[in-house]
Amino acid sequence: MTALKKNNMTITYQTIENLFNLPFLELQYKAQAIHVKNFSLNQMQLSVLCSVKTGSCPEDCAYCPQSGHYSTDVERHKLLAISEVKRRAESAKKNGASRFCMGAAWKYPPEKDFETILQMVELVHQIGLETCVTLGSISSQQAIALKQAGLDYYNHNLDTSPEYYKNIITTRTYQDRLVTLDHVQTAGLKVCCGGIVGMGESRQDRINLLLQLANLRKHPESVPINRLIAVQGTPLQDCPEIDNLEFIRVIAVARIIMPHSVVRVSAGRDSMSEEMQILCFICGANSIFLGDELLTAKNVSMHQDKQMFTKLGLQCQ
Repeated sequence: MTALKKNNMTITYQTIENLFNLPFLELQYKAQAIHVKNFSLNQMQLSVLCSVKTGSCPEDCAYCPQSGHYSTDVERHKLLAISEVKRRAESAKKNGASRFCMGAAWKYPPEKDFETILQMVELVHQIGLETCVTLGSISSQQAIALKQAGLDYYNHNLDTSPEYYKNIITTRTYQDRLVTLDHVQTAGLKVCCGGIVGMGESRQDRINLLLQLANLRKHPESVPINRLIAVQGTPLQDCPEIDNLEFIRVIAVARIIMPHSVVRVSAGRDSMSEEMQILCFICGANSIFLGDELLTAKNVSMHQDKQMFTKLGLQCQ
């Protein structure tokens, strides 16, 4: 596979399985030790996610309310005006975020809109925020253009294991995703790449997802771990919630096998107690999305997050 087998150190399936099988407290101890070695223990990276184009996506991702294949209550919106993106980015910076992420519900960015995306990236960069976009599959030329516009990160999740992938998406292959990641890394962009857990997959699938991430040519600089939000109208609307400790195990193992990556507790925090989120942080997560909404899904309120940061004495960046 294009983007695999180029790391200096190869992580094996057995290595990851052994970590998952550790007693929870031992796993937590190992993860925190790795975290303390590579990051400030009390520092949290804050990102804000903005949907710059919403709904009518041609992809059939079984978890996504923006898919044009499903009937959900998501309102469709064309590409936001640059002035609105500026307003939201300035608000994000004012509220303490250091990164502004822009998502568009596309399979590929249309040529007619790509120049506007480049202008958005330039604008957010000028505001003084790190920039991130997720636009679907991109070519090597588009990756280079985004880099030249000032883009820092490109988000393109693998979602799940290669084996389970066909149960979740049929409109884009796993290899397509790896090719896009290869274009992004070749262009010198930082990679934001993770997945979603709790979609009915097995632990073996979670291991294989982490195996893929850890064996990209370079570890993703940012690894978002999402907990499924079971949205009404999608094929996964009745999917049972993943066990809390199993989700935290995924966080801990990701921290251990990708020691220099920022690990983000992404979608699904709204269904987690404050104590569960804190356990994620203890196990090595050091990034969250700030704001009341993630693209189209509900998130923990900014007020609640700031209260939690104060209780924990976290320094946010």
